Amino acid sequence: MKKRMLMIMILATGFLLMACSGGKPQVVEEAQPEKESEDAAAVTDEEIDSVDLGEATGQEQVQEESDSAEDSLATYPSEKVEYARVWLQVIGNGDVEELNVRHISAGEQLNPYDDKSVAYPEDVIVLTGKASADGTVTYSGNGDGTINVYEVPSHWPSSEQIEESMEEYTQGIVDDTKKISVDAGDEEEVVGLIGKISG
Repeated sequence: MKKRMLMIMILATGFLLMACSGGKPQVVEEAQPEKESEDAAAVTDEEIDSVDLGEATGQEQVQEESDSAEDSLATYPSEKVEYARVWLQVIGNGDVEELNVRHISAGEQLNPYDDKSVAYPEDVIVLTGKASADGTVTYSGNGDGTINVYEVPSHWPSSEQIEESMEEYTQGIVDDTKKISVDAGDEEEVVGLIGKISG
């Protein structure tokens, strides 16, 4: 709107000057630098508007914070970042003394102490604290920010302690996996837990 008004005023001034001077081309040439300054002013206004918009919406600050969080975690191996995030998401305790990591291949039995146990249908990762009271997470990653959590007990019951057979018991664990979305978590907690990972 301001640009249109300014353009109309410049054109009107130009016509008035031409009418007063008898239509000499000299006056028209003098009016052209005003148009150039108008164009420069319009560009400056657009630059100011775009800067103000970025500042007003806070987009620049959010982007910088996001970049700095990713940059600080980029110095760590992605697997360790994943282990820390999974542990914090599922167990929620970042105050463990250490975090142990073990890989189990597809085809290995869920219960290694009983031959009647069913096997894992996929490769899984087992995260444990130093003490069994810290908890255990057995999971597989889906590659999309979600994991499949297997509710594997920290201590396997004997066949006498369960109502069904060990095969049925372990098959139930495989059938009842839970799909969980893993959050990025608190950066400081993630970094702190990465320092406790062994294995």
